[in-house]
Amino acid sequence: MAAAGPLSSLRGAPCRLLLTLLVFSFACEACKKVVFNMPSKLEADKMVGRVNLKECLRSADLIQSSDPDFRVLDDGSVYTASTIVLSDEKRSFTIWLSDMKKQIQKEITVLLEHPTKVLSKRHTKETVLRRSKRRWAPIPCSMQENSLGPFPLFLQQVQSDAAQNYTVFYSISGRGVDQEPLNLFFIEKNTGNLYCTRPVDREEYDIFDLIAYASTADGYSADLPLPLPIRVEDENDNPPIFTEQSYNFEVSESSRLGVPVGVVCATDRDEPDTMHTRLKYSILEQTPRSPGLFSVHPSTGVITIVSHYLDREVVDKYKLIMKVQDMDGQFFGLTGTSTCFITVQDSNDHAPSFRKNAYEVSVEENAFNVEILRIPIEDKDLINTANWRANFTILKGNENGHFKISTDKKTNEGILCVVKPLNYEENRQVVLEIGVSNEAPFSTDVPFRVTSMNSALVTVLVKDQDEGPECNPTAQYVWIKENSAVGSKINGYKAYDPETKSSKGLRYKKLYDPEGWITIDENSGSIKTSKILDREAATPRNNNITVLAMDQDGRSCTGTLVINIEDVNDNAPEILQDYLVICKPKMEYTDISAVDHDDLIHGAPFYFSMPNTSPEINRIWTLSKVNDTAARLSYRKNAQFQEYKIPITVKDREGQSVTKALRVNLCDCTHPSQCVATSRSAGGISLGKWAILAILLGVALLSSVLLTLVCGVVGARKKKGVPEDLAQQNLIISNTEAPGDDKVCSANGFMTQTINHSGQGICGTMGSGIKNGGQETIEMMKGGHQTLESCRGHHHTHTLDSCRGGHMEMDNSRYNCSDWHSFTQPRLHEDSIRGHTG
Repeated sequence: MAAAGPLSSLRGAPCRLLLTLLVFSFACEACKKVVFNMPSKLEADKMVGRVNLKECLRSADLIQSSDPDFRVLDDGSVYTASTIVLSDEKRSFTIWLSDMKKQIQKEITVLLEHPTKVLSKRHTKETVLRRSKRRWAPIPCSMQENSLGPFPLFLQQVQSDAAQNYTVFYSISGRGVDQEPLNLFFIEKNTGNLYCTRPVDREEYDIFDLIAYASTADGYSADLPLPLPIRVEDENDNPPIFTEQSYNFEVSESSRLGVPVGVVCATDRDEPDTMHTRLKYSILEQTPRSPGLFSVHPSTGVITIVSHYLDREVVDKYKLIMKVQDMDGQFFGLTGTSTCFITVQDSNDHAPSFRKNAYEVSVEENAFNVEILRIPIEDKDLINTANWRANFTILKGNENGHFKISTDKKTNEGILCVVKPLNYEENRQVVLEIGVSNEAPFSTDVPFRVTSMNSALVTVLVKDQDEGPECNPTAQYVWIKENSAVGSKINGYKAYDPETKSSKGLRYKKLYDPEGWITIDENSGSIKTSKILDREAATPRNNNITVLAMDQDGRSCTGTLVINIEDVNDNAPEILQDYLVICKPKMEYTDISAVDHDDLIHGAPFYFSMPNTSPEINRIWTLSKVNDTAARLSYRKNAQFQEYKIPITVKDREGQSVTKALRVNLCDCTHPSQCVATSRSAGGISLGKWAILAILLGVALLSSVLLTLVCGVVGARKKKGVPEDLAQQNLIISNTEAPGDDKVCSANGFMTQTINHSGQGICGTMGSGIKNGGQETIEMMKGGHQTLESCRGHHHTHTLDSCRGGHMEMDNSRYNCSDWHSFTQPRLHEDSIRGHTG
């Protein structure tokens, strides 16, 4: 059975293939071998089958085919790269999969086979036949859209060469047969004639992909299924239609030639890329008609400006009737229309202008924050937009800031106001130049338009008023020399009448004088001092006095009289130091400084000197300059440790001077704080009451200690032994870990027993002493107990914490030695200082 139509006659139809997969195991790769059954001929770009690439190598990033006639897609689909004819029954190629990162490569073998069929011969016994050649007989088939018939309409005949030897029956399947639209096509079973039963709309079905079958009476396939595409030829039965019934575009009135306004677009349901869908655009009508401002590109539908006469103030909206026609605009083509509205947007192409070139207005002097003039303007641009709203500016005449101009947002008028009082006596007339512009900048794309700012002149006439006195300047300054006599007269505050420029007839009054420095003359305004002013004592050094000036009609003004005290050199410099300590030899000098309470012009630089000093002072001490306010006092190396009295004279720049005797202690120390100033010439030290009390307490304490010692010695001589009960009350204390000479002290303070007889010693109460080579120390405690701090004998130390019992009533007056020291020493030191200062 022969095929008259190749697979290429199928326009995009899927290819139904018989796919068989055979799995083979590779020793090293474990990838599947794929077998495809395919016709003996396949056109280019036809799908052969699909291979599961992920099963072989999931991470493959490079897919290659060993046969250039086949290409493999990422999803494993295998397509023909050119027309393939299987001359043999089998053909194979390899698909290489590579992972470039891991350096892994695997391969899949693809085997292409051409199947064989078994047929039964007519009127003979069954025999297996192998076809040597396919011979389907259909030719490429098409039918006209919207055909008028007659129906059923014969399309073509399908034939198989197997019909020469066998009884073959024909059948078809696909869309239009057993799929929607059902029963559109049928084929005669015995003849293979193919028919269409009714008209077809190409815009609904442009192609029908039928499959033709040839089979024997017993059901065997006489041949492979034959794809049978039936193409529906297009008829120009659909007019083009605009995508919108009406279009709305906006364009600025200042747009230049060629600026695109918008794009119109139409569609045609007929077959693409044919004359039936080749569209051409045009403008049927423009409203207003004249002049023609727009054009449309015939192919793209882009509307552009073609004239300079686009002016919103003349026409702000245009209406265009658009036409589109297929068949490339030929007269027999189908057409469609749409409406296009183009709104002209406003541009600032009209500058605002004044209705008059000059204005005149009058205002009372001294008036302020008052409106004096409204200036209307004209602007043809769109109202209440930035192109229409005005900005007014005072170009000239407002150098002193008396005027301000603003815009009324509703009327767009300029409002001229006086914000600072005008003075008739200073200026009786003011000429202002007012300019106006828009909030939006003027459009530079508009030809033949004047872009300069419009201006107008406003003459403001100032009306005179009978005014009261004027305090100008408000603050006036007066200088009074310090130490001036009470009643000294000085020029005071001056006000004047603005009309006469004179102070005659004005009266003055002091309203506020916090320091009470002056009195003011009511008629002249001059002042007199009411006290002697000392600049150095005054706080503050100036005084602000409020003065009232009044005319005969009671009109007044107030001003401030600032009084400053002028300095006089009435203060000599003052040396700051009185007593200085110099540690020799660590310190080689000391600095002395001075201050002057007068003004700077009467102060530094200071001049230091040692006048009228003894030869001994001049031999030991020298004076040198450090800066304008300080000098350096140095001694020579042979100077003795003692306190010196050195007269120092300091003089200011105008000769005002003072002499001061400095006490300088040249001391053997490392820091001045270690030296206590004492008088080298004093014959003794006077004691204060605390020092005397400390001495008396010491004498009393010492007497009690001596009395206790005597009593103890007498008691020891009378008694050679110690009662057992008394001995049991004594404490034996050892400060050594090894056996030593342990001594027991009785209540009266003497030794009562010696252990091991290895040494001799006594516990005394006399502060400290040496006995048998050991040192003994008594610590006095507050209260009724005695503590033996150390009892040493033969270099062994023993401490008695408590001596119980006894009959001495002086125990309550005993004190610790450290308490005694802390009590007496500060008071002795204090009295020594008082004795020195006395």
